[in-house]
Amino acid sequence: MEALLSLAFDNLSSFDGPKVRKGLRQVEGLLAQICLSGQPQHARSRSGSGNAVGDEGADSSPRKDLARLADDPAFREFFKLQEGFEWNVALRLIGTLDRLMAKGSDGQNDLLILSALDLMHGALLLHPPSKALFSREQNMNVGPVSTLAVVPPLRDLPRDGMNHTDSFAHANPSTLLQLLLDLLEPFNCPAIQSATLLTLVVALIDTPTNTRTFEALDGLLTVTSLFKSRSTSREVKLKLVEFLYCYLMPETPSIPRAGQRDSVPAMLQRSPSKLAGAFAGGPAGGTERKRPGGGLTRTTAEKQQLLSRHLSSVEDLVKDLRNCAPFGGVVC
Repeated sequence: MEALLSLAFDNLSSFDGPKVRKGLRQVEGLLAQICLSGQPQHARSRSGSGNAVGDEGADSSPRKDLARLADDPAFREFFKLQEGFEWNVALRLIGTLDRLMAKGSDGQNDLLILSALDLMHGALLLHPPSKALFSREQNMNVGPVSTLAVVPPLRDLPRDGMNHTDSFAHANPSTLLQLLLDLLEPFNCPAIQSATLLTLVVALIDTPTNTRTFEALDGLLTVTSLFKSRSTSREVKLKLVEFLYCYLMPETPSIPRAGQRDSVPAMLQRSPSKLAGAFAGGPAGGTERKRPGGGLTRTTAEKQQLLSRHLSSVEDLVKDLRNCAPFGGVVC
């Protein structure tokens, strides 16, 4: 797996479009092999052994459910590799998005950005601790493209012995949430805006530290300005409403306790401290305003007040959350 990731990362670090596309497809193929059931042998031979890409064989394979995924050796190995930044997929994709955005907007480049966002979405779902990349406010501001720090080459990265939270803290990818907010600018195509909103949801959900950084970067202003713009497509506006619903949800710990829960894969229950550490773990407190992630939580009412500074119809959104219970009726 390390050899495949090394090859993919080399391609992702290129400024050549075809090489970047190849790297994205190699990462896609790896994630597909982890998430999909085994392919028939003839399908594997058709897809080829040189490039791990998500071709027809992967598309036709049934998805693994969460319980099976947690017991899968490939997933365990992938999860372990993501703990340090040498093999962290999300970190590499941040650097790739940074370089792609610097090249400007054209059809082929937009397709690469869409693919990178889709893979970022998947990487954060498969390895939630990678969301710690987005919780360091000092790394959130983006300067001119020429001044952005780039992800160091593989040879310059430490090989082992590093905790993933320390690694992420010093990686300084420099783009992070602000990069995602930049992708919501009106000059980007609707498909990129929609994909960015989905990635933002994954980066923020169950991670109040990221949500506070999003607010500090005027993310609410960016999102509501896009929503109110007449040039914004209907599809993007629907995604924006969904995003605002998610934003207004009450904030609860992603790992509230170390006790066993049937809804959580066994592998994740065995090392709750390691996963919690990705969010700068602190002491849990049932009624405390500080949650285990170390970030100040806000209630729906508090977030409604913040959002009301930019949008007049927030009360209706909250009523919909309470009456329609789109996320399981947890808003009270």
